[in-house]
Order: sequence, then structure tokens, then C-alpha cells
Amino acid sequence: RAGVPVFCDKPLAMTAKEAAAIAGIARETGTKFMSASSLRFVPDIVKLREDAAAIGPVRLCSVTGPGDLIYYGIHALSMAYAVLGPGVVSAHNTGIEGGHVVRLRHQKDLDIVLLVGARERMRAGFSIQLFGEKGNLRVEPDLKNLYSYLLEAFLDLVIKGKESVPIEEEVELIAALEAGQKSLEFGREVTLGEVEV
Repeated sequence: RAGVPVFCDKPLAMTAKEAAAIAGIARETGTKFMSASSLRFVPDIVKLREDAAAIGPVRLCSVTGPGDLIYYGIHALSMAYAVLGPGVVSAHNTGIEGGHVVRLRHQKDLDIVLLVGARERMRAGFSIQLFGEKGNLRVEPDLKNLYSYLLEAFLDLVIKGKESVPIEEEVELIAALEAGQKSLEFGREVTLGEVEV
């Protein structure tokens, strides 16, 4: 509320409702505010976004990562958002607690398959694969210096006013992960409209 530029490490919050409340205050006060996964900004992911056009419209994207679905799954899903943009409308989790297999339906006529597992169940690293009409691309991002790229993006916001990740997009990302968690609990597909914000 004092208007001091803020970087909030991922996740912005553990629920979409809490994330939306924080986003609302940042917008209301005009505060320069950023929350994002560092994986959005590593050169491999930035290049993948540029290279994706060569394989035609992307119809399927798979992303993997370790850890808890919301707390660490945000890293894996952020790679997909960095390349494909926002627009997830529903989630269907057919996995188990500690071994999530979430199909996220995207408004761009594509699906994202999010695989997130606890370290004791699987030793997944971070990866992203795009399947398009003309081919596919796969990347295991180089995580060297990943925080420096993140801090550069924050400094661009503070100094130049360049907002690389709108807060609303980060709220949607958390809502998508929360929908995936609720889907596991309910045993069915959950729309983002069912997630309280």
C-alpha cells in the first residue's frame, strides 16, 4: 500500500482467491508488482517461444517438474504459459496425491499435460515438449543463472515500467493449479470458473 515496488517469489499465493486479493491491492495502489517463476525467463524457454511457430499450431504441450502441485508445479506450468500464453479453462487430474497427471484444456484449441511428482515417487526434472501440426520440440531448460534472468525482468518493471508477467496471468496460473488439485479431490474435470477468486 506504500507503493514500494515488490517482487513476490512464486507462488503468489496458495489459492486463487488470495492471489486475486493481492493483485487487486497492487492494481488499486498502482504499485509495480511482480510474481513469477524464474523458469519463464531462462534463454531456453524464451527461444522455445520463438521456435514454436516453425512446428505449426501447437495442439499438445507436456510439462514436467518435481514437488507439490501448487507450490512447485507452478514452475512447470509457468514454462507452458511463457511459451503458449494464458487461457487455461479447465483441469482434469487423473493422477494421485504426490503423482499428479493433469490435463489442462486451453482456449487456443490445445491441451497441456502437467506431470508433477513428489521426489520420493519420481525424480522428474523440468522439461517441456510441444507437439504441433508440423513436428515437435523438446527442451530441458538450462537452470544456470536462472535467478539473474528473473531479476533482470523485475528491474525492467521497476526502471522501465515493462510488465513482463501481468499479475492477472499469475492469478490465472494459480487458479489452474488449484483446479487441478480440486479435480483430484472431486474425481472429475474442474473449470476455472469453479475456483473461487
